[in-house]
Amino acid sequence: MSKLLDTVLLQALPASGKSEVRKYMDGLTADQCRDDFHMGPTVQLDDYPYVHLMHRIDDELKKRGQPYVFFKGPNRSFIDNFEWGTLIHMLNDDYADLMSGKVVAAPSAGQWMLDRLDDAHAKVELPRALGDVPYRVRCEVAAAIEKECRKELDYRNRICSEGTEGKTVFIEAARGGPHGATFPLKPPHGYAYSFSQFSSQILSRSCILYIWVTPEESRRKNIERARPDGQGSILHHSVPMEVMLGEYGCDDMEYLSSISEKPDTVCIERPELATNEAGESVYKLARFFLPLARFDNRGDLTSFIRQRKDRKDWLPAEVGAIHSELKRALDKLAAA
Repeated sequence: MSKLLDTVLLQALPASGKSEVRKYMDGLTADQCRDDFHMGPTVQLDDYPYVHLMHRIDDELKKRGQPYVFFKGPNRSFIDNFEWGTLIHMLNDDYADLMSGKVVAAPSAGQWMLDRLDDAHAKVELPRALGDVPYRVRCEVAAAIEKECRKELDYRNRICSEGTEGKTVFIEAARGGPHGATFPLKPPHGYAYSFSQFSSQILSRSCILYIWVTPEESRRKNIERARPDGQGSILHHSVPMEVMLGEYGCDDMEYLSSISEKPDTVCIERPELATNEAGESVYKLARFFLPLARFDNRGDLTSFIRQRKDRKDWLPAEVGAIHSELKRALDKLAAA
């Protein structure tokens, strides 16, 4: 048996089937995950809950007569696109605490979340998210999002306390660029930028499972999955069309693979601080080659999972198709 996959970056355009793949794997036995997919029990990290909370914060600010701080409007894109980097640094913190087993005791989960967003902003040289908001209003906003933030903190503390020995960590995100854009995509759009913001701790342990659909199919499925009350749901939230065209009109995964020196990898290069032989701090070029496999979902192998919640209603042919394609992709990553 090959070694279990350590950390998998589950990446794709919105509505491509990432969450359905996760749900399918969650229902398998430990033996199936190990023998067919080279995975231990999975631990899930996802940046969408942070996007949802950013919208919630903006909504609460608007109720109190304050301007939005994250988005141009309730169904629009980020005010500053370097928020894509903010999301990656939130995931970096989640991963670091997961690896160290850190459990956080926060009297206010809402204030804890706002502080984390401020810290992540600083790492991409953005101002404090609520820096110009009166402290009284900040406290009111923190109280309004307390329940959702407490749920996130409780989940985070639980997975951190349980440890990662023998497990596989999934980090889910979607990235892209404007419809009709040329490559390379200009930062902070695309996977090239977001991957460059991941910590060395993540990049040194990760491979990429990319769910492959066309941008047109992504837009179609995004509309299909939407429910009026689904914005807090992983399976049923909808991305506004302005964002689908402006932020997810294309993506650069195939381009990044095509320019990598090693086949079926994505290469991330960046300067990192190191110590030379004289004990001096110097910057050196760090290179990470992340193995890449594509789960071909252009024929839509996943929508049945969202459409029919009860596993007993899934058809054997549907289950066989997703299982076979997932096994092919993960076999490739395990071999790499």
